[in-house]
Amino acid sequence: MTDTFPPALILIMGAIILPFIKGNSRKAYLLFLPIVGFINLLLTPEGTHWTVHLLGYDLVFGHVDRLSLLFGYIFHLIAFLCFLYALHVEDTLQHFAGLLYAGSALGVIFAGDFLSLFIFWEMLTFTSVILIWARRTKASQGAGYRYVLIHAAGGLCLLAGIVFHASQTGSLEFGYIGLNGLGSYLIFLGFGINCAWPLLHPWLTDSYPEATITGTIFLSAFTTKTAVYALARAFPGTGALIWIGALMTAFPIFYAVIENDLRRVLAYSLINQVGFMVCGIGIGTALALNGAIAHAFNDILFKALLFMSVGAVMYRTGKINGTDLGGLYRTMPFTCVCCMVGAASISAFPLFSGFVSKSMIMDAAALGHMKGIWFVLLFASAGVFHHAGIKIPFFAFFSHDSGMRPKEAPVNMRLAMGVAAFLCVLIGSFPQYTLYRILPFPVHYVPYTAPHVLGQTQLLFFSALAFTLLILSGIYPAEMRAINLDVDWVYRKGGRVFYALMSWSLNGLNQLSEKIFVKGVAGFLARFSRDAVARLALLPFVTFWYLKGIRYKRLEIKKASLYYNLARGVIPAGIGAGMAALFLVIIFLLS
Repeated sequence: MTDTFPPALILIMGAIILPFIKGNSRKAYLLFLPIVGFINLLLTPEGTHWTVHLLGYDLVFGHVDRLSLLFGYIFHLIAFLCFLYALHVEDTLQHFAGLLYAGSALGVIFAGDFLSLFIFWEMLTFTSVILIWARRTKASQGAGYRYVLIHAAGGLCLLAGIVFHASQTGSLEFGYIGLNGLGSYLIFLGFGINCAWPLLHPWLTDSYPEATITGTIFLSAFTTKTAVYALARAFPGTGALIWIGALMTAFPIFYAVIENDLRRVLAYSLINQVGFMVCGIGIGTALALNGAIAHAFNDILFKALLFMSVGAVMYRTGKINGTDLGGLYRTMPFTCVCCMVGAASISAFPLFSGFVSKSMIMDAAALGHMKGIWFVLLFASAGVFHHAGIKIPFFAFFSHDSGMRPKEAPVNMRLAMGVAAFLCVLIGSFPQYTLYRILPFPVHYVPYTAPHVLGQTQLLFFSALAFTLLILSGIYPAEMRAINLDVDWVYRKGGRVFYALMSWSLNGLNQLSEKIFVKGVAGFLARFSRDAVARLALLPFVTFWYLKGIRYKRLEIKKASLYYNLARGVIPAGIGAGMAALFLVIIFLLS
């Protein structure tokens, strides 16, 4: 037993109370909740806590070990920074959704069974979409609907997988399962959709740039990282993840290089960084898993810092396209410096956080003799420096002079960016005393060796030289006011074609069936059943008259007269007596 509370409960219950708190007290309350949650987590020992027996199953809301603790620490920390960054926002809906969203992510992290995990997993979807819709634009509304549809499909895959898995194993325990049956494959796919795997990724680049300025920072921190945690818990060492992750690191580079919307550039960059984590989980060694989890921790910080920086620019200028910005270093120097710290971190510069985690994954690939994977990761490392390390700060703060002279970001934004930037430098400079000591496995890795530092520095400087030469020669893709098509164009257009085809074929078949069976057969039976007795009783006489050759008119008169009486229920005595006699004969024969 423990005297602490489920980590998710503190933020979720806090969200319910939030609407009743007004003014400056609300700001203090928003910062107070993550701090209380963090202290609560520090006091929670490892083990299984907060178990509820329901419908014959044990729901575990507190599976606490080194893996879940690390994600719990960073989720509380980033929740605090997000709310600090968003203190100027006077929108109860965003704050309410942010608390529920962060609480749901914590619920997933500490879930010890699949049922409670699924409940919090679905809460993630419906709380995060509020942060997209809260921008209240037509584009955000459409992106939000598409976001819900994709994640609902992923949730259904996950639920089906859980049902199959439970029926096969008789257990709902959430732990290592591997790929060993239909249920595990469906769970694998459900996690992969939230992880933004290739071909399933456009929900991220479609929706994140359409969210509110502060909402995008929340979104960048939780959904994909809970999926990374789930993969690390359930599928470590799964070979398919190596190739999926390698592809994730590579393909977003080509989109990010030609993208004009800087938040969309960062969305593609987010997929690129998650690819490193997925690849590390797939390799599955202690070094690789430590690297993947460490990179998830670092990515939450430096990606939030980059989104905060461009968000501050967007807040002050109302612009986010690279073609509309430039020269802002003059009046927003602090934001510019923080953006450059985030850019150096994501690019894995020595002394910045990305260097001490990304190199672990690459070394794990090299030690596993995965030369092809190592070269892909190396290419991705150079590419991320181009599109996030250089492009974001260059086009936002330098490049051409846009003529805009906005004010520096508000104080609360600068504080949040400053803390995130400080942590990026602190972790990058002293990883052994900060990050490595809380990783799931003992760390014997030393990032700051001469080969590591020199090799990474050469890669970065040659990448910078290539960027400069490409810009000066005009070969580098120009920033254009355009909409770039992603693979979602295929299933958006294909979906319309499929819908039209199904409408034409199925609705046509439906109309034909209605004509034949409803209006035809059923209509005839309905008309016949109104006077079926009269028609059947009249049939022998009509046949007899026909065989006797009675003339047509006389037949019609007799038929009409008899039919009229039978339809009214008036049966001639002879017919009644004959039917009674026939009935008695049948009974006699049967007996």
